[in-house]
Amino acid sequence: MSSTITKKKSSRQKRGRSAPLTDKELQAVRPTSKRYTLRDGRGLFLDVTPGGVKTWIFRYQFRGKQEKFIIGRYPEFSLKAARAKRDELAVEASRGVSPAEEKKKERAESTTGNTKNPTVMEFGERYLKEQVDKNWKDPSNERRNLEKGFFPEFGDRLLKDITAVDVQLVVYRKRDGGHPAAAICLRNSIKRMYDYAVEAHCALINPAAMVATKYIGKAVRRKRHLPPKEIRGFLQTIYRSNIRRQFKLALHIILLTLVRKSMLLLATWEEVDFETGEWTIPKEHVKAKKGEEHEHIVYMSGQVAAMFRELKALAGGSKFVLPGRGKQNQPFAANALNKALEGLTFEMEPFTIHDQRRTASTLLRENGWDEDVVEKALSHEKDGIAGVYNRAEYAKDRKKMLKWWADYVDSIITESKVIVGNFGRR
Repeated sequence: MSSTITKKKSSRQKRGRSAPLTDKELQAVRPTSKRYTLRDGRGLFLDVTPGGVKTWIFRYQFRGKQEKFIIGRYPEFSLKAARAKRDELAVEASRGVSPAEEKKKERAESTTGNTKNPTVMEFGERYLKEQVDKNWKDPSNERRNLEKGFFPEFGDRLLKDITAVDVQLVVYRKRDGGHPAAAICLRNSIKRMYDYAVEAHCALINPAAMVATKYIGKAVRRKRHLPPKEIRGFLQTIYRSNIRRQFKLALHIILLTLVRKSMLLLATWEEVDFETGEWTIPKEHVKAKKGEEHEHIVYMSGQVAAMFRELKALAGGSKFVLPGRGKQNQPFAANALNKALEGLTFEMEPFTIHDQRRTASTLLRENGWDEDVVEKALSHEKDGIAGVYNRAEYAKDRKKMLKWWADYVDSIITESKVIVGNFGRR
């Protein structure tokens, strides 16, 4: 396994030194709960993962673009050897040869015919391209699991050399961090990738298949929803906080419209019609079974329409409802709202953004709204015969229900003498 993870920083990290590394400092390097790099100089860095893997990386400019070359692991590559390799690569780049491209060509040549021997990263990209991107309606979770949870630790290792112990390292770390469901998802993503590797004759065994899910934990179905008192505390806390104004409005909109977080993060202004009061979410952003994709219409209450108008003013001409910070042509990252909530303290049991959908669903049904209308507002489709024959959109009822829900949430807030419409409005 890896060396023990510690949150203590090395003396070099504390001092923030830019001087070249020394052998003594390298021997004292320890992993932390987050990945970090140490600079040696002239483009040479030591990358340190939470699992204790230390890798030499050379970063350089080639024809105006930033490139990087993975030299190898420390201590297999000593400081002296890494510097010698860096100097060799720098000479190549100065002569008009890209070290990174040359390495790709060499690996491509070595994986032809009967001598296939790709790295984890190389085969992982092949798996994502040939299987996931081509066949999955939404490949983002599978890609994120591998790119964030597996490739950083083992991307430069040969695919055939990965063992069950290696898979346990990344999976158990996520489990021990309090995320058993995410750990199971990561293990399953690795297993699917290796299933394809075995089929493609690039690996003999599937190491993830030897990591039993019963020892990881159970993905317990969540039941958390916020009662009225907690809704009031939630909205008061976010609007009084110093998180971005767009995030405050986004979290409020998710609560009032019952949409998934991704639907709002990917929304563009051409989907929002202020005249009709409709927000049409395209089918590619709606979670559904393959072959049953459908667009979803959200009937905006007056409160939601007002929030969208404010977001339009804040968008600064971007086509996205929530453009990323400094990136008007891209939406915020998928975990941006989660990160915003992480820094806030709520005087209540922990909850997730997705729990807001369950909150709305629960309280709407408790207040007498028809189950089919609520399910349609959640963009849920019934299974079996009921799903085939019940295609009604319930447009009139959904409009009425979402207006009632927005007014109901307002009434919860005003019990505390806080006016929703004026929450920190600019």
